[in-house]
Amino acid sequence: MVDWDIRRASAADVEAVAELRAVVLRADLERLGRYDEHRVRQRLRDGFNPAHTWVIEVGGEFAGCVALRDAEDGRWLEHFYLAPHVQGCGIGSGVLRRLLEQSDRDGVPVRLNVLQGSPARRLYERHGFVLETEDPVDVFMVRAVS
Repeated sequence: MVDWDIRRASAADVEAVAELRAVVLRADLERLGRYDEHRVRQRLRDGFNPAHTWVIEVGGEFAGCVALRDAEDGRWLEHFYLAPHVQGCGIGSGVLRRLLEQSDRDGVPVRLNVLQGSPARRLYERHGFVLETEDPVDVFMVRAVS
C-alpha cells in the first residue's frame, strides 16, 4: 500500500477536484451517453463545500478527494475520486475504512450513489454497502452501522 495522508479541503482546491472528477468519471459517463466536458466540472464547482471535503495526498501531492456530508438519513459519501495513477494501491480502501469507522462510532449509516457499471461499486460492496435503489444512470447504496 502507498503512504497517503488526508487534509481538510479549502476553497482553493475546487479546480483540482473539478478536473480530477472530469478525468475519473469520463469513461463511465461516456459509456452512459452523459459526458459533457463543461457540465462534469461545473456540477462539482456548484456543489463543492470544503467544510465536509478532504483532500487525499500522496507524497505531499494532490491525489484525490472525498466528501462526507451529514443529512437527515445518515451521512452521504460524495466526490470520492482518486487519480488514475494511484488507483488500485489500497488508498481508496484506507480512506473509506477511516470514514466508516468514524460513522460507526457516531452510530450513523452512510449512503452514496455510484454510476451504473462503475468499477467503484465493487469497492463499496467490499466495505458493506448494499443496493438501496437504482435507475438507468445511478446506483444508490447504503451501509448500516457496524
